[in-house]
Amino acid sequence: MNLQNKVAIVTGAVGNLGTATANLFQQAGAKTVLVDRSQDRVREAFKDIADADNHLLAGGIDLSDAASLGKLIEQTLGKFGRVDALVNTVGGYRGGKPVHEAELADWDFLFNINVRTTLLCCRAVIPQMLRQNRGKIINVASRDGLSGSAEYAAYSASKSAVLRLTESLAAELKTSSINVNCIMPGTIDTPQNRAAVPNGDFSKWVEPAAIAEVILFLASDASRAVNGAALPVFGKG
Repeated sequence: MNLQNKVAIVTGAVGNLGTATANLFQQAGAKTVLVDRSQDRVREAFKDIADADNHLLAGGIDLSDAASLGKLIEQTLGKFGRVDALVNTVGGYRGGKPVHEAELADWDFLFNINVRTTLLCCRAVIPQMLRQNRGKIINVASRDGLSGSAEYAAYSASKSAVLRLTESLAAELKTSSINVNCIMPGTIDTPQNRAAVPNGDFSKWVEPAAIAEVILFLASDASRAVNGAALPVFGKG
């Protein structure tokens, strides 16, 4: 699963999964474009490659804004001339109230951060991938996207939308040698999740590094025959 000299955009690069993915991609030889809303935050997280010629730290990007993403693609093409892979790790989680009591603002928040950002990032890279006649797009859905559950309707619905978007894009782009797939993590073993669920069985949760390895597979030529898949990455849960 070699990504030597491949150009990969990783959104949410400062998050737990984004950082694990970025580090693994770099180990595999990729030229990474690491995206975050804050320039200071991404430079602090990846200070060892802040001025490297073969990587780009793209801070100050609003993934919910098409114009901001246009600037990201312009920067990427200006430096590397191509985009081989996009990994959409940005996402959010809210829940705990029944539908009739949940704030509509939570629905707006989750569909913006989980669906709109994924949609706009895909739209931003697809024209260049079509020109190349080649590309890999990996989205992050969730096991909760497979079915609804009490008090988490908005989250489940938003992740279900990511699944349907992935399938639709895969059907549209497969004849252009662009593979679009997604992963469905279970509970990810992060400090934030441990703090939120202190009595959870952490041994059953899935580590970000393990998820990153699945993403690496989907970004590599080894996955050339995989398209429109939703891969479960549940750990032992």
